[in-house]
Amino acid sequence: MLGRRHYRIKVLQALYAYFQGGEARIEVAEKNLLNSLDKVYELYYLQLSFLLEVIHFYRFRMEESKTKFYPTPEEINPSYKLSENRLILQLQQNLQLIEQQAKYKISWTEEQEMVRKVYQKLKTSKDLADYLASGVSSYREDQDFLEKLFRKFIAKSPDLQFYFEERNIFWDDDFEVAAVFILKTIKLMSESFGERDSLPGLLTKGQEDDPEDDRKFILELFRKTVMNSDESDKLIDARTRNWELERIALTDILLIKMALTELTQFSQIPVKVTMNEYIEISKQFSSQKSKLFINGILDKLVTDLTEEKMIRKTGRGLMT
Repeated sequence: MLGRRHYRIKVLQALYAYFQGGEARIEVAEKNLLNSLDKVYELYYLQLSFLLEVIHFYRFRMEESKTKFYPTPEEINPSYKLSENRLILQLQQNLQLIEQQAKYKISWTEEQEMVRKVYQKLKTSKDLADYLASGVSSYREDQDFLEKLFRKFIAKSPDLQFYFEERNIFWDDDFEVAAVFILKTIKLMSESFGERDSLPGLLTKGQEDDPEDDRKFILELFRKTVMNSDESDKLIDARTRNWELERIALTDILLIKMALTELTQFSQIPVKVTMNEYIEISKQFSSQKSKLFINGILDKLVTDLTEEKMIRKTGRGLMT
């Protein structure tokens, strides 16, 4: 499942579009927000299917080399170790992955040049040479190599990143998130993983990863931030006497408003968690000067709102 930080980032993007003058109806904006989350999962399946496409291309070229006029001994009797990598075979047979590839109409037919470039880097790499020559045949070795293959040759492929950025402007931010999920999937796979099993990277792990609870969090954070926007403006304005709100970057204002919403409207989220999350997000989306500004304003707001009893948390330790 996606982490709460990424949910907050998605809400930030949706709020930016909403307040920038995009969609006036909040219901439509919420629908677009949920669609943007689904796009992260689409990106996950796209990257995973691209990995399988590279292996498919590897197999094709390996068999093609046997038909050359003067094939080398290695080309006549190639190692099938990579093409028979246990995890690759499991992924190729997995019904969930097959279903999602069909759902998103995933095809790499028109992108074979990009596939070929990744194949060439992989084929000539020391990593592949060491893997093929190791003399070991184990699930753990297959797992370690597949993780390395994805991390080095796909997650860091500038061509693939550019391809996704061209398809969706938000996928620039989501690319790394989807890649982390795939690495998690590879790490959690086991020899017992079957064709009917769910992909490990998308499994829920108890109540803390309840998808319905996450959906509720996302929609409430968006709607309550919008509904309390004017009140938040007053709270921020009272603590930025030397600033005009119009001169503060919209992203910075939205981050503070989201934090205010969590502090005052979400009784189960500890104050420290909210502070840390929005300061971390500000490092990604704001300048160094803005990050310090956000940190300072949030510190003031927490102190003042606690004294005014506007922050009410239920449970031990939630005020710290």
